[in-house]
Amino acid sequence: MDNYDVEYFEENELCWDDLKIFLKIKNNIIENWSFTGDTAIITTACWWVYWESIIWKTLEDVLTLEYEYIVELIEEEVSDRRKKASVLALLTTRNAIHKYLWDWIVDDFEDVIPNL
Repeated sequence: MDNYDVEYFEENELCWDDLKIFLKIKNNIIENWSFTGDTAIITTACWWVYWESIIWKTLEDVLTLEYEYIVELIEEEVSDRRKKASVLALLTTRNAIHKYLWDWIVDDFEDVIPNL
């Protein structure tokens, strides 16, 4: 994506997926989202439905999203072994937003998967 406002890199050390996302933000609303990375099929499937769902959402709304949001999107629970993979795009997006807001917060997997 050209002319993005923020980028952020995150990896899942459990399965070695990595994702770098780029956000275009206007008036605290996500206008566009793109990525580069090397991801497994569960990560790929989850980010594919996830990214389309956050376009035109406010930054504040996205910062409240957690694992259950991914479950709603894919309409199925993810095995414990694959939960981190399922939320990699969500985690990376939240951290990109924190970076954009300069709020000095860095979320980790425990922040997006309650009771991990």
